[in-house]
Amino acid sequence: MDELLDIVTNKGKPTGTTALKSIAHAKGLYHNTIHLWLFTAKGEILLQQRSHKKLIYPLLWDVSVAGHIDAGETFIEAALRETKEEIGLQLKPEKLQHIGVFLHESSYGNGKIQDNEFHQVFIGELNVALQDLVPQEDEVEALKLVSFEEFETLLSHSETNQHFIASNANYYEFVLKAIKETTL
Repeated sequence: MDELLDIVTNKGKPTGTTALKSIAHAKGLYHNTIHLWLFTAKGEILLQQRSHKKLIYPLLWDVSVAGHIDAGETFIEAALRETKEEIGLQLKPEKLQHIGVFLHESSYGNGKIQDNEFHQVFIGELNVALQDLVPQEDEVEALKLVSFEEFETLLSHSETNQHFIASNANYYEFVLKAIKETTL
């Protein structure tokens, strides 16, 4: 789907302009996305396997829920919408904690996509069983829960195991640290 996005500067400040996602990616326009990492009280993190239909990193495991923020939408509204769309889970806004912003600048498809995104990163507790989640077919190949320890092991071998996006190791470590601090 070609959503209309709010465009920001390379420092993340709103420009007051919008563009279709396809144009933003073709021209390398900066914009915001949300990343929501869900964890359980038992010390597990929900991972989403990207659909085999995705152009970027198909079948790799990544953030619980992610997506672009529609023009005029708040970060929280986008996080709630994407969570409902991607995994069928209705969350309450007060259950989400914003833990940071990460700039992601990458080129894909021999330069056809220049992805300049500010990831607005949230965490929240998952209070339903894995089997109660409903993955969106075009976005999500599979879902799984991994313990903090398994997350760290998978991450430590991400250069060779084709599990996580290896270049995002520092980002994953930051998220895991924030989740651990919340659950202690």
